[in-house]
Amino acid sequence: MNTLKTIVTAVAFLFATTIFAQDNKANNIDNSNIALQGYSPVSYLDLGLAQKGNKSYKSEYKKVVYYFTSSEQKASFDKNPERYLPQYGGFCAFGCYAGAKFRVDPNKFIVEDGKYYLYLNNVELDAKQLWLAENNHNKLKAVADKNWKKLSKTHN
Repeated sequence: MNTLKTIVTAVAFLFATTIFAQDNKANNIDNSNIALQGYSPVSYLDLGLAQKGNKSYKSEYKKVVYYFTSSEQKASFDKNPERYLPQYGGFCAFGCYAGAKFRVDPNKFIVEDGKYYLYLNNVELDAKQLWLAENNHNKLKAVADKNWKKLSKTHN
């Protein structure tokens, strides 16, 4: 689809010319190593909701801190943390498709095939809508997965 190619080119240009706070690891975390801007990974996957976690219910996995809304959510995560990790380290799925790592709006996500994907959203771009407009999750995911193998090892 030529329209998608044009959109990807425009998105890549926008990403390249806009300054984003980025970390240089495979996880989209802040300076305190808190993942998902404090949102609960269990809420995304099990409830299909973006819910801010509470620091009273937190777990650390691979040196990254996750917050939850309850002790039950924390227990679910602790039993199987890999199940609840965000795709692409919590970076924007469409950005990974376009070949770059970008911070996300924690309220912009989709759940597909037992995984959740987060997206950039600002006044100029709604990456979730670009992803959905293509109407081909598997194609976009295949390219994003391939790009992520390189991106997860690079510094931005």
